[in-house]
Amino acid sequence: MWAKLTRKKPEATKPSAVADAPVASVPDGHRIYAIGDIHGRADLLDSIAREIEADLSSAPVATASAVFLGDYVDRGPHSSQVLERLAHRDFPIPFVALRGNHEQMLLNFLADPAFLSTWRQFGGLEALHSFGVDLRDAREGRDYERAHAELVEAMSPEVRAFLEQTPTSFQAGDYFFCHAGVRPNVPLASQVDKDLMWIRDDFLRSPAYHGKIVIHGHTPVDEPDLRPNRINIDTGAYASGRLTSLVLEGQSRRFLST
Repeated sequence: MWAKLTRKKPEATKPSAVADAPVASVPDGHRIYAIGDIHGRADLLDSIAREIEADLSSAPVATASAVFLGDYVDRGPHSSQVLERLAHRDFPIPFVALRGNHEQMLLNFLADPAFLSTWRQFGGLEALHSFGVDLRDAREGRDYERAHAELVEAMSPEVRAFLEQTPTSFQAGDYFFCHAGVRPNVPLASQVDKDLMWIRDDFLRSPAYHGKIVIHGHTPVDEPDLRPNRINIDTGAYASGRLTSLVLEGQSRRFLST
């Protein structure tokens, strides 16, 4: 029932002024835990899992699920561990794991070793190190093919399949979930993957209502940023130690944090 309610293709709703935004809600009897950018912090993934278990124990609900907003890898020390947990569905409740720009860069490297010259600027070497890849040459900008071969050997088939199957958006009730944001004045059904994973200023500066309230990460903030048309829950976990979850139930919103 839940999947039928939430996985349908987004309607081609024409964006309008924020003043037109309805009171947002999720389907009755269901609770959603949206979880921000993890960036290789398996310890924080463990912590938020415990927070969610405690929340469900203290405030039971008929059904619950989670939506991870992407960026599971890079920068932090445990990218491979985070991916293994997610790939094996090692979490207290069912979840949807969206693709962030950092997962896309990892996939780009798997397709082309030369892409490490770009990926390394975004924390790719930390991700490779977590898989046990020898980085002595790669750190000097040499022999990316060797690093590629070692990653392919070290990465489990389950993790690779998980990465390749990640969607770039998800919707539930009056909310639209993606990693980075959406292109203003483009219907949700017409959004392109590049914007969903990478957009920043054009989306962050826009006051437009996009057809649903957009839940996103990608741009670190000190505290969750609640706007009339969007909610940003990337609280810079890899550096701050604070991984945030937005809890949606009916018309209510609240937060859990490590």
